[in-house]
Amino acid sequence: MNDPTSLFPSDSLTGVRVVDFSLNLAGPYCGQILADLGADVVKVERPGAGDPARDWAPPAWGGDGTLFLAANRGKRSVAVDLGSSEGQEVRDRLLDGADVVIQAFRPDVARRFGLTEEALDPASSGRILCSITAFGEEGDDARPGYDPLLQAHAGLMSVTGPEEGPPVRVGTSMVDLGAGMWSALGVLAALRSRDLTGQGSHVRTSLLDVALGWGAYHIMGTLATGRPPRAMGTRLGMISPYGSFPTSDGHLMIAAGNDELFSRLCAALELSRLLDDPRFATNPDRVEHREALETMLAEVTMRFTRGELEETLRRAGVPCAAIRDMGEVARDPEILQGTLRAEDHPRIADYRAVALPVTWNRERAPARRPPPAVGEHTEEVLNELGYTAPEIEALKKGGAVA
Repeated sequence: MNDPTSLFPSDSLTGVRVVDFSLNLAGPYCGQILADLGADVVKVERPGAGDPARDWAPPAWGGDGTLFLAANRGKRSVAVDLGSSEGQEVRDRLLDGADVVIQAFRPDVARRFGLTEEALDPASSGRILCSITAFGEEGDDARPGYDPLLQAHAGLMSVTGPEEGPPVRVGTSMVDLGAGMWSALGVLAALRSRDLTGQGSHVRTSLLDVALGWGAYHIMGTLATGRPPRAMGTRLGMISPYGSFPTSDGHLMIAAGNDELFSRLCAALELSRLLDDPRFATNPDRVEHREALETMLAEVTMRFTRGELEETLRRAGVPCAAIRDMGEVARDPEILQGTLRAEDHPRIADYRAVALPVTWNRERAPARRPPPAVGEHTEEVLNELGYTAPEIEALKKGGAVA
């Protein structure tokens, strides 16, 4: 292992072996975070098709669905048939050398593949087992789930979308991604605990817990008032003006979160008379009279182009942002120079990826390796596990690996 005193924070997991059995998005995103931090992450996939997320397309890029590409960089792929006896032997050797094991199967499938707390015994083995489920692991909640199902079940869809419109899914897989983030945080805490005690532990995350966490202030507001919140489009129930306002060629998000910012907004739009209107004297007043206030503001914002209004409000110190599509985001020079970076990929000449959204001393985690092809590293990893070339060839002929 490298000299610990020379490690950069993004290399802090150097020497940690992670075996990632998970599929789709939540578990793989957890594994990607750990890989970005320097861990050796071995992704176990089915021979042939591999992770089902590879086929979630269009859009695809270089043969893989872009959701797969966004959650699997930095890993090595081994293709193993976990249902065969030979594949189970490969699994056991992988587990023997693992510091962290990630699995996101239903509890019954985890038991069948030997990826449970009882089978892996984290406390005495020193391994960290990370389990991600949809609704939890107990009783009737041991059932499969997908991100929008949890957005629905946890109430998030009820507060998303236009007023008086149908419930709407949040436009990204926030529950899956959140589960990956929280799982990675739990793994880091478990590794730190192992440093101190020598014992491993079982890190558990459920999509339901994550979804409830994202809705915490809505739930608490309901408990406080007895009234569940409603969907409000781009608005926020507790602040006004706070939302999307029209311009002559698009929309701008304005967040005047206190009296001072509201004063600046009125001055910038030459609407200082609103400051003398008792309906808008305080934020609670403005919330109560939201419709009238927004109508007056929109009559003025419509006279600007989106760019003009954004520049005017920024000069005045009013928090705002143009509502952009993903094409505009992907072409933004500042983003291209920072978070969205060019990386080497053997099958995609112009490949770019969104980097880990954290820096240390203004440095990002380096690009280590692109998302792998199915089984791209099977032979490499099996060699590390002690298999000979003839043994590997026999495993391939028998279909246990690919």
